[in-house]
Amino acid sequence: MVVSRELQERFGEIDIYLFDQLLRGRLDGRRRILDAGSGGGRNLPFLAASGFELAAIDREAAAVAAVRRFAPDARLGELDALPWDDEAFDAVLCSAVLHFARDADHWDAMVRELWRVLARGGLFFARLASSIGIEPLLPAPTGRMRLPDGSDRFVVDERTLLTTTAALGGRLLDPLKTTVVQGQRAMTTWVIEKC
Repeated sequence: MVVSRELQERFGEIDIYLFDQLLRGRLDGRRRILDAGSGGGRNLPFLAASGFELAAIDREAAAVAAVRRFAPDARLGELDALPWDDEAFDAVLCSAVLHFARDADHWDAMVRELWRVLARGGLFFARLASSIGIEPLLPAPTGRMRLPDGSDRFVVDERTLLTTTAALGGRLLDPLKTTVVQGQRAMTTWVIEKC
């Protein structure tokens, strides 16, 4: 038996930080899920097989076409102008997308729009580039910048995430957790509940 192949067949390429939320029951009872910025849908196969009601949005037509088999309500669009009603979802997943914001206003518009479609008691899960743990390597704590790995990202700091959580009226379900990739970049997991 090859354990890695068995795991791959069962869970696909699901984000390990989202997998952690699943293991801890954070999606139990939260059946309507939006994958915001779904890309090729790495988080969708397991969720679809588990009976979740899935929707997805991406700005790339090829990505939308690729995820339709898992998320029948997959749409072409932008995260700052979502085509769904207020409180349409029990959970919003936004993995490695918010750091593509053009600037602070665009980042804020995307976050507020994702929050708008989240139902009260819903879960907001995001993974995004941050300055947490790599501050000395960056020209500023927040903003659009070139990271040491050569990528251009909109980076946020701890204060921005905590201030935004409070402004939204949310509650952190986990402390902010950041993975620092040795002198290259930092990715933070931001998990909040809509109160």
